[in-house]
Amino acid sequence: MNTGLDRRVALVTGGGRGIGRGIATALAAEGAAVAVNDLHRDRADEVASEIVAAGGRAASAIADVTDLAAVRAMVSDAETTLGPIDVLVNNAGVPETFALQRFRDMPVEDWDKFIQLNLYGVINCIHAVVDGMCDRGWGRIVTISSEAGRIGVGFGISLYGAAKAGAVGFSHHLATELIGTGVTVNCLSLGLMAASADDVRRPPPPTVRLGRPEDVAGAVCYLASDAAEWITGQTLPVNGGHTTS
Repeated sequence: MNTGLDRRVALVTGGGRGIGRGIATALAAEGAAVAVNDLHRDRADEVASEIVAAGGRAASAIADVTDLAAVRAMVSDAETTLGPIDVLVNNAGVPETFALQRFRDMPVEDWDKFIQLNLYGVINCIHAVVDGMCDRGWGRIVTISSEAGRIGVGFGISLYGAAKAGAVGFSHHLATELIGTGVTVNCLSLGLMAASADDVRRPPPPTVRLGRPEDVAGAVCYLASDAAEWITGQTLPVNGGHTTS
């Protein structure tokens, strides 16, 4: 399948490690130029350097996605270096300090970090690129969500799940607003992901294994491609069958 990504520029938030790194390198392998966003320059630089060493085009894009002014400046710099952003992948979503904590036990001052990163971070990044996409008549927005935003679980991620659900709801509404512009808006709802290679060998039933970055990256590359132009306003579960719909 010709994805058409060799003509595109992608911005991947939280691209300096884990799932974001997998997404960034997969998009680059399909020919896209990639702006690798991260809070930490060393992480972004490492991924961008890896892409360049493999023959691709990439640049670091350092910003806190919860800061709209910083996001606008980051997008401006990335577009100066690589070209207009065609594909936005909203992957940043886990706060720097993240601990499982039931709502009744969570300090009120901890609520905001989940909402700011998982909802406002998505809104800020979309706001910074969507007008340009519409003006050019082509764009792909993919937001990485979680099954925690779709179903309830009892192990202490209620605020995280609420923020993810908010981002999905926003994406569905935005997709309908953008019909006819050439810009699609979709989400991926991730199941249980491996934190390390060892985790992959310790699967919870009924999945065959825990998720890996490449499982997510493949779905992102499809939704970012020319082939997915008729898919918008959808949330695709990527969960190994842990839940079905």
